Amino acid sequence: MNKTLKEFKEFISRGNVIDLAVGVIIGGAFGKIVSSLVNDLIMPLVSLIIGGSGVAGLFVQLGKSDVAYSSVEAAKEAGVATLNYGLFIQTVIDFLVIAMVIFLFVKAINKFRRKEAPAPAPAPRLCDYCRLAVADDATRCPHCTSELKAPDA
Repeated sequence: MNKTLKEFKEFISRGNVIDLAVGVIIGGAFGKIVSSLVNDLIMPLVSLIIGGSGVAGLFVQLGKSDVAYSSVEAAKEAGVATLNYGLFIQTVIDFLVIAMVIFLFVKAINKFRRKEAPAPAPAPRLCDYCRLAVADDATRCPHCTSELKAPDA
């Protein structure tokens, strides 16, 4: 039993488990913010544009019925089957907004993470005779044994 508790403690204290837990918690809070953005700001504008009460309330009544129901809830209370395409559209819009917000967030994070590329290495010193690379402080070429000029000259 004591060994199991020790293993559990090691498992929980790993960095990736803690990072995952923080990510899930932040993701839940972030999801609420995005849901509010969609439901409280974007969807009222969409409703205004389409001239209705909202996209989520759009549906088609399935089956034959003499009564036309004004809402999905009313049709469900009456036991009438409905095709709720408005809820699907709402879910797609939610997804697209969430994906766009996450894309912009990751793009902003990556912009801060970009590191400058290291300066290119200076061109190697070449032997004047065989044109192979030699050390900067060499006085003779190790390839053709020619005597080299001083690098400053």
